[in-house]
Amino acid sequence: MHEPNGILRIETSNAPLPLGHYSQAVECAGLIFLSGILPLSSKSGDKNSFREEVSTVLSHADAILRATGARREDVIKVTVYVTDVGNWEIFDEEFALFMGPHRPARAVVPVPVLHHDCQVELELIAKAQGAA
Repeated sequence: MHEPNGILRIETSNAPLPLGHYSQAVECAGLIFLSGILPLSSKSGDKNSFREEVSTVLSHADAILRATGARREDVIKVTVYVTDVGNWEIFDEEFALFMGPHRPARAVVPVPVLHHDCQVELELIAKAQGAA
């Protein structure tokens, strides 16, 4: 949905819909900005391993990227928030499998706590299809 200011709001039911006043992603000036993605699923109350949470956020990111017409190879910058920096290696392994040979810029930021008692949150910026 295009906003009056030329920003395109992206939404897909293939990833959890926003629970607050924000968009899953927006496209503007040839870039796509994905909001922070938590490893939420339809299975309520289940506590997943860190690896499972990473797999979930990457799957949600992929679904949102596909909804925009972008691919993993279009990802420019990733920011990852983790509640235990000791899980960095697990994240890196899963991320490498997800991205393949593509290596976007990335930051891993340790934080004390995340919403819904999650262990990882991911946000990213990608190049929009047709952007130079």
